[in-house]
Amino acid sequence: MAEQEQNNQLNIEISEEMAEGAYANLAIITHSHAEFVIDFVNVMPGTPKSRVKSRIIFTPMHAKRFMKALEENVDRYEQLNGKIQDLEQIEIPMNFGGPTAQA
Repeated sequence: MAEQEQNNQLNIEISEEMAEGAYANLAIITHSHAEFVIDFVNVMPGTPKSRVKSRIIFTPMHAKRFMKALEENVDRYEQLNGKIQDLEQIEIPMNFGGPTAQA
């Protein structure tokens, strides 16, 4: 029985570069009948152009599982740290309080 449990373990590795992560403050979600595509973007204030930092493609089933897992983790976070304010309740200036970018 212990041998079967050991065979069911998943060994996941992450490179140093991937472990650093990529910051994103915008997610664009699109879908077709076969897949969901999430593009993660880092939008900098005062710049007219942004680049997709990462694209994740899910099957509809995995998209739903991801949504449920994210909801569970947000619930756990809020239990420990308090309610996260919704962006609709907060007005964020597009310059984030900093100077306007100039070339």
